[in-house]
Amino acid sequence: MAQLRIYQPAKTAMQSGRAQTRQWVVEFAPGAAQSPDSLMGWAGGGDTRQQIKMRFDSRDEAIAYAERRGLDYEIEEPRQPAMRIKSYSDNFKRGRDTNWTH
Repeated sequence: MAQLRIYQPAKTAMQSGRAQTRQWVVEFAPGAAQSPDSLMGWAGGGDTRQQIKMRFDSRDEAIAYAERRGLDYEIEEPRQPAMRIKSYSDNFKRGRDTNWTH
């Protein structure tokens, strides 16, 4: 099992731009299962490595960090979104196959 997870985060649904998605993130894999706190009922555990999230400018820098420390790692390649070219004028063309939706 990999000790580190290296990935490039995807943009959230609330983002219109690509901020915070260009860097590569290194996270430690969960070491122990979380358990509910008896007083508050919140989920928690004794594994403090799960709180660490490091950011690197490139994939190679993240891999070099893991290899320098002698840690096993797993790389998740980013998926490229499918871009659909849309034209506003297509909403008004003569030979539309579908009805208006609004």
